[in-house]
Amino acid sequence: MTSEPTSLTGTDPFPGPPPGCPAHGRGPGALHRLYGPDAEELGDLYESLREEHGSVAPALLHDDVPMWVVLGHAENLHLVRSSSVFTRDSRIWTPLADGTVKPDHPLMPHIAWQPICSHAEGDEHQRLRAAVTAAMETIEHRSLRRHIGSYTQELVNRFCERGRADLVSQFAEHLPMAVMCEILGMTEEYNDRMVQAARDALKGTETAIQSHTYVMEALSRLTARRRAQPEDDFTSHLVTHPAGLSDDEVREHLRLVLFAAYEATANLLANALRMVLTEPGFRAQLSGGQMTVPEAIEQSLWDEPPFSTVLAYYAKQDTELGGQRIRKGDGLLFAPAPGNLDPRIRPDLSASMQGNRSHLAFGGGPHECPGQDIGRAIADVGVDALLMRLPDVQLDCPEDELSWRSSIASRHLVALPVRFEPKPQQDVGMPPRPMAVSAPRSGWQVGTLRTDPAPATTPPPAAPRPAPPAPAPVPAAPEPVRKRGVWQRLLRWWRGE
Repeated sequence: MTSEPTSLTGTDPFPGPPPGCPAHGRGPGALHRLYGPDAEELGDLYESLREEHGSVAPALLHDDVPMWVVLGHAENLHLVRSSSVFTRDSRIWTPLADGTVKPDHPLMPHIAWQPICSHAEGDEHQRLRAAVTAAMETIEHRSLRRHIGSYTQELVNRFCERGRADLVSQFAEHLPMAVMCEILGMTEEYNDRMVQAARDALKGTETAIQSHTYVMEALSRLTARRRAQPEDDFTSHLVTHPAGLSDDEVREHLRLVLFAAYEATANLLANALRMVLTEPGFRAQLSGGQMTVPEAIEQSLWDEPPFSTVLAYYAKQDTELGGQRIRKGDGLLFAPAPGNLDPRIRPDLSASMQGNRSHLAFGGGPHECPGQDIGRAIADVGVDALLMRLPDVQLDCPEDELSWRSSIASRHLVALPVRFEPKPQQDVGMPPRPMAVSAPRSGWQVGTLRTDPAPATTPPPAAPRPAPPAPAPVPAAPEPVRKRGVWQRLLRWWRGE
């Protein structure tokens, strides 16, 4: 920790480093930049900041705008739970109020205040959040899991006969969008174009605005249809809630739910599958039954949360956090990724966090993610069903060739190439059948082996010999009993019985 706490927005100057100082290459005040070539590996940078400053560190956003990064687990929880001290309303942020942050700032879509529940406070927050929460509660989770299973079957059918696939572009980026379109009530909008538009809008590319417009036009059509004729889906319950959301409020909350759920779950799926494929201990625990898929997902949420940081919280008054003096108007990044690695709660990062859900992946306090159970369900069912269909799946490249696209907000796996023995397609209306793996095999297995009796092996014909005397009649052996218990239970679950 620094011996003399500083303020990012007070009168403290930002003196430049002296010539020849190693701090050249940093920004004003010798602060680390969270963007550009010096921040390609933000995980390492966060640990450097922790070592230099402690649990709350000063840093710079794009255009060298100052921002605190909250690195400690306890400090992050205090940040999100102290609504009397910290707010999501960026209009009180000093660099925005004094014009330092321009309208074309690269992070403006994340920073700009919007009339949505994640930015509102007080009575307005309660009104908007109540509508979103109530709509979430109408989702029937057994039906949801059946939809996830069906879409998983459909996606795996697209590549199972080839024996190779990229589990990011062909699975992890598609499954959340298919499921969210089902939940929102716009299944007709799910296609490759919608997936590409969502990915592009979140990347902030040159075509991000056009892609964002494409998604918003679909959400506008959906809002108009459900306003005219409500049905039993999330959008209809949002439209008809007693809170009386306007069309603009409905559309903006649909955008919030779609983009947040899509990005978070796509990252969660990719991260969990990568851990299964590349970490022997993780894989052995799954295949040996010491860990279930839901427990594996929780471990992934500890080690690689879908969102590295969330922009942002702002101080409503002068305060102190993690030994740092925070001035009114300062901005702070809620940071699940470094917070989950806080050595005060995880002195041994290799130790299993099995059974522990106190990670920061879904936030906390008044703005805790209301759809976290949906994200967990998509990951749990999707990963389990894929591994049941492809029990011999293996990484199809050296692990050190995997690459990520990093930003302040998230770390997205670019591709996850895999190979496996080609498999037949399956009926998307049925639960995934466990696939037998040819023996001998050098890979590994997750899931349940086929419970049907193995077919009898026909022996080679024997040489003819004289017929012996006819034996006394012997009662016929009973037919082998087929062990259908597990399969029947799975089928009943799939049908919601």
